[in-house]
Amino acid sequence: MRRLLVRGLAVLACAAAGAQAQPPSPPPTTLRWVVQHMPPHFSYAGGRVPQTLEDLGRGEVDGFLRLLIPRLSEYRHEFVEASTARFESLARQGETLCSVLHVRRPERLDWLYFTHLHPALASREIHVIVHRDSKARFEQAGQTLQLAELLQRRELVGLLPRDRSYGPRIDTLLQAQGANAPKTVATGRGMQLLAMLRAKRMDYTLEYPAAVDEFMLNLGGPPELLKLPLAEGRSTTMAMAACSRTPEGRRRIEAIDRAVRTLAEDPQRERWLREWRGTALDEAERRRLLRYLDERASAGPQIE
Repeated sequence: MRRLLVRGLAVLACAAAGAQAQPPSPPPTTLRWVVQHMPPHFSYAGGRVPQTLEDLGRGEVDGFLRLLIPRLSEYRHEFVEASTARFESLARQGETLCSVLHVRRPERLDWLYFTHLHPALASREIHVIVHRDSKARFEQAGQTLQLAELLQRRELVGLLPRDRSYGPRIDTLLQAQGANAPKTVATGRGMQLLAMLRAKRMDYTLEYPAAVDEFMLNLGGPPELLKLPLAEGRSTTMAMAACSRTPEGRRRIEAIDRAVRTLAEDPQRERWLREWRGTALDEAERRRLLRYLDERASAGPQIE
């Protein structure tokens, strides 16, 4: 009996020693997300760059990222504030970063992989923003403004943020103007261009209506900026995720694509749609999203 007990203790000791000798699990690989303060689509809580999932807002973009990140549990997630120009510079230098803020453009395929997330929602409809004192200069006898015609009016001065894409339809119109296109300026965090327009330093800019609403709400007082619909306002057809065109970026975009398909296949997708969009999701958009999710679930990877 004593011999058996000694032998058993020895076995237990060896097992314990073996367990202690096991190397610790490697830390999860980091997935770094480019973020920008672009209310109401992506907002910084308290004006600070998000640090954790709980810091993310519940707009169209940051709200979708809230859904996506838990389905990428193999990664540790970090948020990096960077302008589009900085993002491009880092990606071209071989840094691997990902984004859900950037529109697919042909020239961006040189430095980014893309996969699509969902159809662009109504909140992405671009409007012409003007000062209310200039309303008469933009009135079209009840007709919707045509950006193609507006760009021909040399007496009007437009100003746009540098490096921003408005989607293929509007981008094509702007590029066709060449040197006559509205001037662009580098902008940092916040609503500098709307502040400049409020001060009448130009005649118009292009922006999302909800961004203008938030800007005016923060100022208080009567609304001094008007939002005029554009015939070409539905310029972006698809919201995208993008990662640097590096070997690590390829692995990350593949993981994001799988996570989107997991969301599309989720039998509780009506629940997460409500969690994401809440009362902002009307019936027409709900049906459009469900059709897209049916197609996304049945298709394979969608990476370019």
